[in-house]
Amino acid sequence: MSSPSHPIVLTSSLNGPVTAFDAVSGVPLCHFSGSRSPYHGLALVGNSFIATSHISAETSSASIHLYNWWSSTALHNFLVPEPVAPLSATLDGLYLFAGGLSGSIHALSVPSGEILASYSAHNKPVSCLKISEDGSLLISGGDDGTISFVPIFQIIEASPDKSSTSLMLQRFVAHDGSVTAIDSIMAQCNSTIISSSLDCTIKIWGLLDGTKLRTVTFPCAIMGIALDQIRKEFFAAGSDGFIYKGSINAGSKKHVNQTQEFIRLAQKHDSGIVSLVMVSETNNLVSASEDGKVYIWEIETGEAIMGLDNDVGSISDMVVANGMERGLNFGKKADNFYDGYSGLCRVELSRSLKDTLDIEDVLRVATKDRSRAIDMLESAISAYERLLELILKEAKKGPSSSKSGNEKHSL
Repeated sequence: MSSPSHPIVLTSSLNGPVTAFDAVSGVPLCHFSGSRSPYHGLALVGNSFIATSHISAETSSASIHLYNWWSSTALHNFLVPEPVAPLSATLDGLYLFAGGLSGSIHALSVPSGEILASYSAHNKPVSCLKISEDGSLLISGGDDGTISFVPIFQIIEASPDKSSTSLMLQRFVAHDGSVTAIDSIMAQCNSTIISSSLDCTIKIWGLLDGTKLRTVTFPCAIMGIALDQIRKEFFAAGSDGFIYKGSINAGSKKHVNQTQEFIRLAQKHDSGIVSLVMVSETNNLVSASEDGKVYIWEIETGEAIMGLDNDVGSISDMVVANGMERGLNFGKKADNFYDGYSGLCRVELSRSLKDTLDIEDVLRVATKDRSRAIDMLESAISAYERLLELILKEAKKGPSSSKSGNEKHSL
């Protein structure tokens, strides 16, 4: 009997491959090679793919690499009109969005890589992208400190002559520095956006009109944010290596006193934290820093309970995938799965071979059934041809033949 699958932590790097870790055992599972991925340049695309932004070291050409979960090398290489960094995909994995250096956002169809639309969202490079909690909006932040959001259906269905401003539902100046991360809380009456910035603040905004509801100021730049499962508390990734925890609702003072709006968790990282992700399956927080360290935190106690064995070096981004959703099952011997066969996971290799053999058996049976079906069809066609010949012969005899037959019968 196979053991239950675990959440999978994936990290990217400017200098090395994408690495997958078992979030429960902490051991590395496999590498996905060939990408030099910048900050925010890693994304899950539905349940089937992993996407990374890539800048070629040899030609400086820009592209997006698309990986499936069974091979260490990229399945597709999507060419884009300019260097892109942040990526985000729709929940169904059909569309991928990439933020460019020009401030434009490009919408691509998956897995074809066709660019469906491009529109100008910011006056400086796009710094972060986020699909809203309900999957309806693409929210973006820029180095110019602005936030914009556009209904996704309008991007996908936009005609080539439609202007960028006509697409946008809202665009406003949010920060004095680059916007580093965005999240959303969708509700019937009070939908909000939470944003972080290099200006050392987290701000909470009304979604419909861009009204600022609250500002929290920190002693350092904030590089990322994560929300707890009930979306009442935020966790902020500090450039000083600390994680800060606070309440989204200004009226709630749980875990904080009246003189402070956040608390600081114990320091484990020696450099800036680039990504925070809440793992819904275990209700733990995962943090990754520039120096290559990854830690899993118990949010109730605020303590780091595990460090992941990362030997790649620097980290540019981190995401967490649900292994069950992707049909992955690393079993009890996860520490033996990593090997040197082109970075493939040995368990997935054996699984693929087994699946291939099963498929071959099915195909052989299907081929035999197809041959039998063709033989039966040919026999049926021959029978119908003979029947048609008899009908035609009877028709050629005409009415006189039929009448003569009747007269003989009467005699």
